[in-house]
Amino acid sequence: MLRLDSKNEYNQWFKPWKHKAKTMTLTNKIELMAPAGSFDSLQAALDNGADSIYFGVEQLNMRARSTVNFTIEDLPEIAKRCETKNVRSYLTLNTIIYDHDLSVVKTLLIKAKEANITAVIASDQAVIAMARSIAMEVHISTQLNITNIETIRFYSLFADTMVLSRELSLRQVKKITEQIEKEQIKGPNGNLVEIEIFGHGALCMAVSGKCYLSLHSHNSSANRGACKQNCRKKYTVIDQETGFEIELDNEYMMSPKDLCTIDFLDQVIDSGIQVLKLEGRGRAPEYVATVTKTYREAIDAYYKGTFSKEKTTVWMEALNTVYNRGFWSGYYLGQELGEWSDIPGSAATQKKVYVGKGTHYFPKAEVGQFKIEAYDIKVGDKILVTGPSRGAQEMIIEEMFVNDIAGEKATKGDDCSLKLPFRIRMSDKLYKIVEA
Repeated sequence: MLRLDSKNEYNQWFKPWKHKAKTMTLTNKIELMAPAGSFDSLQAALDNGADSIYFGVEQLNMRARSTVNFTIEDLPEIAKRCETKNVRSYLTLNTIIYDHDLSVVKTLLIKAKEANITAVIASDQAVIAMARSIAMEVHISTQLNITNIETIRFYSLFADTMVLSRELSLRQVKKITEQIEKEQIKGPNGNLVEIEIFGHGALCMAVSGKCYLSLHSHNSSANRGACKQNCRKKYTVIDQETGFEIELDNEYMMSPKDLCTIDFLDQVIDSGIQVLKLEGRGRAPEYVATVTKTYREAIDAYYKGTFSKEKTTVWMEALNTVYNRGFWSGYYLGQELGEWSDIPGSAATQKKVYVGKGTHYFPKAEVGQFKIEAYDIKVGDKILVTGPSRGAQEMIIEEMFVNDIAGEKATKGDDCSLKLPFRIRMSDKLYKIVEA
């Protein structure tokens, strides 16, 4: 492990940035940024139209415990897959950083730079300075709670892209983007500062995610990526003097509904932002696939001039099929605030049930074989196949072979062969999609 062993080395490490970071060229459309909590989700994002992805490595990110994070050894493969699709890759390194973390941060940034990861998303000045010293592009995390143009001006000395506070309205966002253009506020790469906002997914009750509930109740800091999600639970209020109890059975009063901007995405784009972030590193690959695909279609429709209310209805139906706590517009439209979930989990209209795992693929015949280990499947069922190389693929079964004989239904213990337009591997999982 690398260490900062002397004052001279420390000063050398935090030297001024002498080189401009490399950037990948995107179209003039806004950038669609998708979550990647695993290789399955990464591939799902790449296959469904993401312009960029963001991911965490081990413990120094805000989803350290909620998902299976990548390792340092995964960095070259992540970069390779993204470069193949001309997709930008962002390493999230945005937790609180302590002294004992510095050597780990240094190692991680060097490895990310060597692997050609596009940028780091940071909130701690130590991380920002380290990234600058090796000419790595920096994006300011929402954890710094940027809400005004003067803060933009300050961080433009260090960063090329900034995530605005989640609590701003679109009117406030638009004012900031207009001022950046008017005053020509540029980042270290010489281009105008780019503004990113949240577009879809989980919202936190705390300002920009800075919450201490989990730390006080479980000694598990949300600000170190170890949130226990106290706010998503149901509570009973007890009067300590009389013992009188009130059960809050009408809503989960600290659990906001999920953010959704699909039905006013035209207003979001008109606010002048450059990056739209989809939340969900802790969610399944089919969630990433569906949400990314839906927002990709909506963004493309806007630029083609075909964005319409009728289409937003169809897109909302698609978004409702995957994990969600119900939807609201967040703070963007300036309406009455505080739309809380009234359920403990997902309000998705569909769910997946595990069926079995892949055992073999016959490339010439384009047939995948699965061992059925749990749920029955039959011709006409909608299925989902997930895997590190395949991402998340859905299809309807039109025909099948059961134990090498043409059949209509496969049950536990059977070998089932299906015609597939994609390759499967032994690690891939087969699910059936059913109504929730």
